[in-house]
Amino acid sequence: MILAFYILGALAIIGGVITTGARNAVHAALGLVGTLLAVAGLFATMNAAFLAATQVIVYAGAIMVLFLFVIMMLNANAPVTAKDPLPFVRELAGIAGTLIAGAFVVIAYTYKDPRPLAEGAADVRGGTAQAVGETLLTRFLLPFEVVSVLLLVAVVGAVALVQRPAPQPDGFGGGAPPASHAGAELEREVQV
Repeated sequence: MILAFYILGALAIIGGVITTGARNAVHAALGLVGTLLAVAGLFATMNAAFLAATQVIVYAGAIMVLFLFVIMMLNANAPVTAKDPLPFVRELAGIAGTLIAGAFVVIAYTYKDPRPLAEGAADVRGGTAQAVGETLLTRFLLPFEVVSVLLLVAVVGAVALVQRPAPQPDGFGGGAPPASHAGAELEREVQV
């Protein structure tokens, strides 16, 4: 069981690297599907069958279908090859990522749970749907809702970032029509 845990953990990390490193949005989404399936396998190795099934059905299934729908709807599956429109964005993102990772390391080593681990594990009683639901919607209600808002913001952000201006029906691209076109309309009005 430990070997399966390590293999699935490595597959989850590889899928995460593919997700963040892919230049094509569809390839990144497929890497995320692999990561989510590996995490479901990790839940299964820890005897949390309900969480494993939920991971496959909700995240690897429904959420990824939504993400792929948004990618295809916005035609965002072309590789990213353009130069960054804002200077120093990558450098600032790298610094911010390093600071966040450092904060997580500090929290992981200094955090003390007020309840013993055995008491917290007894709350989920083997990962049944009732136990997980009670724990999720009572003690962890705020983080649960924050994650749902985060997913909504991610989809809205993807739509906002990839949205293209609507093509104009006259073919002029907006603004005033060319002088020759305005002159032709004026001549039509004079003839009537």
